[in-house]
Amino acid sequence: MHIILNIIITLIININSDKQEIYSVLDKLHKYASEADGDNYFKLFNTNAVFHGTDLNERWTIKEFKDYALKRFESGTGWTYKAIERNVFINSNNTTAWFDEILINEKYGKFRGTGVLSKENNIWKIDQYNLLLPIPNDLLLNYSKEIKDYLNKN
Repeated sequence: MHIILNIIITLIININSDKQEIYSVLDKLHKYASEADGDNYFKLFNTNAVFHGTDLNERWTIKEFKDYALKRFESGTGWTYKAIERNVFINSNNTTAWFDEILINEKYGKFRGTGVLSKENNIWKIDQYNLLLPIPNDLLLNYSKEIKDYLNKN
């Protein structure tokens, strides 16, 4: 019985430790973006990662996103989002995690970030990040018409 209890306690401790590491990766992601620290920012991503921005056309491979962001960071300008809520889930093998978070941006308001991380060589890295601007349901119909009109013009 003690062996089973020890195994369960060890698993709980490991899951909590992994969650804290994932929280740290995501906190650093937002910190480095705000500081325009491209070197540290892109160390948080896996080599095959994908970043989805708010625009429909913003599906970036990490190389494409790095090319864009590093040019912007050169001017000392990044982007600032602060997490105000976050949920993290980890698979049973402790090798893959997914998350959702609510972010606040001073200029635009609340956003949702979602994504996936994987653990390789005991390090959590981002495989996919999605930045979304949630639209209240009551505004969705009119807003979607405005988007359709905009896309049809371009």
